[in-house]
Amino acid sequence: MTVSEPEVYTCPKRMTFGPCGGVRVDGQCEMRPGACTFADYVPWTGPDVTSEPVRAPLILTDFSCSPFDPADLAATAAVLACSCDAVLVGEHQNRPDFPPTLMSSLLLEGGVQPWITLSCRDRNRVVLEQELRGLKHVGVQTVFCVTGDGRGYDVRPDVTQTFDLDGPRLVALAHELDMVAAVPETLTAPPVGARPARLVQKQRAGASIAVLNHASSPALVEEFVNAARTAGLTIPVLAAVAVFTDVVSAAVLQGLPGLELDQRIVDDVVNAADPVEAGIQAAVAEARALLSIEGVAGVNVSGLASGAGTRVGAHVKAEVGARIRAAVAS
Repeated sequence: MTVSEPEVYTCPKRMTFGPCGGVRVDGQCEMRPGACTFADYVPWTGPDVTSEPVRAPLILTDFSCSPFDPADLAATAAVLACSCDAVLVGEHQNRPDFPPTLMSSLLLEGGVQPWITLSCRDRNRVVLEQELRGLKHVGVQTVFCVTGDGRGYDVRPDVTQTFDLDGPRLVALAHELDMVAAVPETLTAPPVGARPARLVQKQRAGASIAVLNHASSPALVEEFVNAARTAGLTIPVLAAVAVFTDVVSAAVLQGLPGLELDQRIVDDVVNAADPVEAGIQAAVAEARALLSIEGVAGVNVSGLASGAGTRVGAHVKAEVGARIRAAVAS
């Protein structure tokens, strides 16, 4: 893969086609003091590609289990298998797990189709190519291509951060290897007005499907999707549904850069007589509102869901998925 680079930037993630989704609300960089290097998005300068249309999942559910625990992985997969079309496997700076190819093999054996997140933070381009080829070999169809969040100063300070590639260049590599490339976009990260067009740049690089980060209201998602379509977006879009049933699971979502929740809904859920049922109902209501938006093809059932552990959270997300599917079918 050869991509011409417009100029040299000073981004600590070594991004060429920035900005990333981790820009703080005030425009500050997530990795160092000071403003983000990119005042606007950088247009894609590699070859424009036209990806084959893909069928978007109605329900993509976040997958979390105890790290390096095959038994918990299998049990969690069994909980989620009937409630979603695929699971989104994140990559966390402070919670490493099995390598992508092994993780995918175990999930496929467990009866779920994985969307594996590949981050540029900890892998150079050679390793990224190896991972992509390995994932394709074991039967993974879709890879979630991200630049990756910066490692916290107190998380493995002995480990370097790579960033050989950024998200759009990883998309191009995945497309070149005949993988379905899914991409994120953060609606609320500066420069907010440029985010719809930035998603179109990822499409130009080879992205086949997009997953939006959380927004505080379906109206903001609708505004974003309309703007992206006007700018030329044609790929399917999945919108994030926030699933939380207690203070801990809500705080996890609220603590991530660029993710916003409606505080009124958070308060209603955590103060309800039955917070679990209230959280499930709130998530299903949000999903139905998002699915009514023209251009939103599916939802990402997202979040920890419960502070009581990943297995409890999986049961909550499975119930949310089942109710969403029932609502769509009715």
